[in-house]
Amino acid sequence: MPRWTCRGSSGMLRPTRSSSAWTGTSSFTGSPGTGKTTVALRMAELLKGLGFLRKGHLITATREDMVGEYIGHTAPKTKQMIAKALGGVLFIDEAYSLHRAENERDYGQEAIEILLQAMENQREDLVVIFAGYSEPMRRFFGMNTGLASRVAHHIEFPDYTTDELMAIASKMLDEESYELTEEADATFRRYLEHRRAQPNFANARSVRNALERARLRHANRLVRQGGEVSREDLTTLTANEFLKSRVLQETGDEEEDATEGESA
Repeated sequence: MPRWTCRGSSGMLRPTRSSSAWTGTSSFTGSPGTGKTTVALRMAELLKGLGFLRKGHLITATREDMVGEYIGHTAPKTKQMIAKALGGVLFIDEAYSLHRAENERDYGQEAIEILLQAMENQREDLVVIFAGYSEPMRRFFGMNTGLASRVAHHIEFPDYTTDELMAIASKMLDEESYELTEEADATFRRYLEHRRAQPNFANARSVRNALERARLRHANRLVRQGGEVSREDLTTLTANEFLKSRVLQETGDEEEDATEGESA
């Protein structure tokens, strides 16, 4: 069973077209913000371009979208999500939440069985991607061997390094026409090094959130200082915008501005 490591959309695998349908059912494992959804979207587009999918669209689903709360509720919900995804990719986030072994009355197994049927009967018109954290996904497939046997590709999405996160931040800033001073660049790197070691770090998602908070502090600072503001002032983030984060405050870099109440 193939296992791959993927680093963002640059790690996409290109299947070789054969006379039979390509089996695209996959498992994407890794932490939040490592590009799983982005790669799934690119995969859908690629498979359409190669002629394996009719539409090449992506439908994202969670347990809430597929599992009902009472008898007879799960099948219609699951079938509806499958119908929406036909011709494209069904991306099931936190797929392990479908199976709750501790609850004998849970309806998640019914959703899994309907998925299995669709993956077999509509395999030429549907690609299913199961996504989530690595260890829970391993246990999920271990408890659902019939499902595991139908997953052709296992792709691991490792956490980004600090250098990679800085490159992601640079791209995000460019898209919004912002830039960092040299001191701000060094301070943000220090922020990321501390943030990566904390709970609930979400890679690129955390980078985006941190930059959004920095831009808010930057805007508040310009309003408070008053006077004329140059274009450079409007588009340049300083170290102060990051030093006021709680992440660096907790390391003793600087006290949090009580009027802002930022949490990270």
